[in-house]
Amino acid sequence: MRLNLIGPLQVITDDGREHAPNAPKIGRMLAVLALQPREAVPTAVLIQELWGQNPPRSAAKTLQTHVYHARRMFQEERVTAAGRNLLVARAPGYELRVNDDEVDVSSFEQYLRQARWESRSGQLERAAHQVNRALALWRGPVLSGVPVGTVLAGRIARVEELRINALELRIEIESRLGRQRDLLPDLRALVEEFPLHEWFHGQLISALHQAGRRSEALQAYHALYSILQKELGLEPSADLRRLQAEILGSSGREESSGPLHLEAPETSRRHLSPVPSKQPRPTAVACFG
Repeated sequence: MRLNLIGPLQVITDDGREHAPNAPKIGRMLAVLALQPREAVPTAVLIQELWGQNPPRSAAKTLQTHVYHARRMFQEERVTAAGRNLLVARAPGYELRVNDDEVDVSSFEQYLRQARWESRSGQLERAAHQVNRALALWRGPVLSGVPVGTVLAGRIARVEELRINALELRIEIESRLGRQRDLLPDLRALVEEFPLHEWFHGQLISALHQAGRRSEALQAYHALYSILQKELGLEPSADLRRLQAEILGSSGREESSGPLHLEAPETSRRHLSPVPSKQPRPTAVACFG
């Protein structure tokens, strides 16, 4: 079986059938549990997610009912092998007994950790393979279409930030492999998706310059300058201003043979905006009973 949280919520049965919980609160409860597999999630945390700061007096009892219906769904839909108890009571709350490879977010994090380790070890091709496996799991915004509460909102923000880390790592690895030119389409898409992420802009500007497209590199710099001025009243970072100066100074001389130096994203980038969303996420609505 598999629980997919990256994109629309999906429960995939052992035989490959797709199922989505009919009751939104059951789906949200399972999502909280799936983001902490094999850990007891306190009842108070689940109640906070489902009812916010002002739960009804019946919240604990209603939560037990949601757990009952989730277990029944697992059985009736034959989600996994008979006799396997996925959802168990464990003080101080409930635990979802699933393996890391049965939750897409856990798989994503595992691939990303492996990619980082192999990148640090100089195994760049293997690192590229692992980070691409991680990004291939991304089917859309985490729990898209699900009206989430404060607990899930915080955990979704963490996973979406990890996606940005994975995108940065992929660009860094491919650049070290000498494939900067091949990244141009992806970099153009990324600066549209994350317009205030200066490191992505810098990589695009550098890749255009190294491809001999000096005027486009300068246009990309001025586009970033305009965005920062309009949105925040800021200028590009010192690294990017130096990059612009290098491009301007390249007129009349041979282009440099390698990519222009920009510090690694974890030390230099100014990620000034949250992960943008093409459509606003539905807000949680209190539902009693």
